[in-house]
Amino acid sequence: MNKKLAAALSSGAVLVLALTGCSDDGDDGKKVDDWAGKFCGQAQPQLQKIADANAAIKQQTDDNSKPAEVQKTDSAAFQQMSDAYKALGAAVQDAGAPPVDSGEKTQKEAVAELNASSVAYANLKKKVDALDATDQAKFAQGLKGVAIELGKIGDNSDAALKKLEAGEVGKAMGKQPGCQKKTPSLPPENSAPAASQKPSAPAKPATKPSDGASAKETE
Repeated sequence: MNKKLAAALSSGAVLVLALTGCSDDGDDGKKVDDWAGKFCGQAQPQLQKIADANAAIKQQTDDNSKPAEVQKTDSAAFQQMSDAYKALGAAVQDAGAPPVDSGEKTQKEAVAELNASSVAYANLKKKVDALDATDQAKFAQGLKGVAIELGKIGDNSDAALKKLEAGEVGKAMGKQPGCQKKTPSLPPENSAPAASQKPSAPAKPATKPSDGASAKETE
């Protein structure tokens, strides 16, 4: 069942998590580079948190995972993602409008999208917390609903962020280590999720960010 949750996570590509380093094409956009450096410096730890949270959820893909363990892991991961998106919104706000055409509009829309994602993940945490972990069948059914909601977050949150990472701003961000794709910091397979505080395991960017939380899958 958690596989659907993880799949939904991987479909919600987030902002710069999709970026890899771009080559320098010799543009004289120092102001753009400076903006990207300021934003990406603040964004780096938040993008890492999102990658680690996704990893923790994906780790709980074993059909034998206990509902209570899945609930604890997913709840902690959604809270971490909510906090990270809120901080990313603050980073865009603090960096100011990108020095490009319609920069203020792009900044405003990006901040709104990031804050909306923060609220959405906080709401998912509440839904997971409210599930009955004592009944595996009901819990699995409830997770299906969470996966659907998660998919909607990914479907609805990309437009303004895509604008932020477009054109010269996107190229400048791609050259910044802080805005490049993050590798989960959790230890390799077969270790328990960080959220459950057992030995650890890998993660995947919230932007893309494939499988997630637990109970038996009912096709």
